[in-house]
Amino acid sequence: MSWSSFTGDQVAALAQGESLFAAPGERECPACGRRSVRAYVNAPENARRPTLVSYVWCTACRRFVGTRARHPEGLVFSDPLATLAPAERRELERSLIGFLAHLDGLWDAGALPQTFTAA
Repeated sequence: MSWSSFTGDQVAALAQGESLFAAPGERECPACGRRSVRAYVNAPENARRPTLVSYVWCTACRRFVGTRARHPEGLVFSDPLATLAPAERRELERSLIGFLAHLDGLWDAGALPQTFTAA
């Protein structure tokens, strides 16, 4: 089964309810209805401004969306990929499908979801 993007309406539905930062666990998928939507965020060090990159995907129906937004001031979060060397990180992110599969593995191993706190 190949990956596809969430529709605009589905992305809007994902944004409803409790914040990802307040409740980082799996959510119900607006496309397939299963509780299998997962998320991962990171703050790229090479960004010109404080930036948060989010990946949100459904492990059941294989839909995804990626976004960039301003990094909320004081938001601190765990990142199981923070220990990777920059070259390893680039290689991992080279393939979206491989990257999402790696993130699913981290969820299944208990390294995700991330934890969020306000500093």
